[in-house]
Amino acid sequence: MGDHMAFNKRKLLSYLILGLPLILLPLSVASVAAAQPEEAPTEGAGLKFIGAAVAILGSTIAAGIALYGVAIGGSALLAENPNAFTQVLILGGLAEGVAVYGLLVAFLILGG
Repeated sequence: MGDHMAFNKRKLLSYLILGLPLILLPLSVASVAAAQPEEAPTEGAGLKFIGAAVAILGSTIAAGIALYGVAIGGSALLAENPNAFTQVLILGGLAEGVAVYGLLVAFLILGG
């Protein structure tokens, strides 16, 4: 019974941690959009948003594939050698860096 309650608390906490940014992000975007003056749209202005979305989407999918490989290989490595945790953590960070690079490219596309 106690284990089930702990699981529900962890599940609720994970929903709060993952859901809170999804709730707050539209509010912050709306406040930034309200603060900027309206400009006349130019020809092909929407293409930069599509390019930024493709950059984020591609890098996020690639990071997911890379993290999948790191998780499989890292769990096998840690089963045989528990002292290699730092190396597995570094590999996971490198795989996650791919998503960060996609986000930076998106910012460069939207800023220019």
